Amino acid sequence: MRHGKKFNHLSRKKAHRKAMLSNMACSIIEHKRINTTIAKAKAVRQYLEPLITKSKEDTTHNRRIVFKYLKRKEIVSELFRDVAVKVADRPGGYLRIIKLGNRQGDNADMALIELVDYNEVYNPNAKKKKKSRRRRGGNKAQTAQTAPVNSKEEE
Repeated sequence: MRHGKKFNHLSRKKAHRKAMLSNMACSIIEHKRINTTIAKAKAVRQYLEPLITKSKEDTTHNRRIVFKYLKRKEIVSELFRDVAVKVADRPGGYLRIIKLGNRQGDNADMALIELVDYNEVYNPNAKKKKKSRRRRGGNKAQTAQTAPVNSKEEE
């Protein structure tokens, strides 16, 4: 019987599942979003969200705990340096799962899982960059005023 066993085993043994979730979590931190199946997306959300919460407080102990799960030093440092700063005021819910439809080959339900604060389309509170318009000729009225009229008058 499987009473009280809520964890999705994803049709893998423990070592394979642990390595897969660690690699997927590293990919999310590195690329900010990945495409995967819905079941794996839900599993990696349960795996990664507590680690992001740990990264909000930068202590040696928390770094060691997160390193135990992720096993890549550059990813851990990026998590504590960049991601934790961006999600510092958020109380939870750091990852978003967007359903994409079914995969062509095996009809599996696919999803996009991404860090919430790194998507400008879905995040209305994000700072928007202004597009600077560049003119080729510049403003002709200003260039006429600043240019010297005659070199003979100066002498």
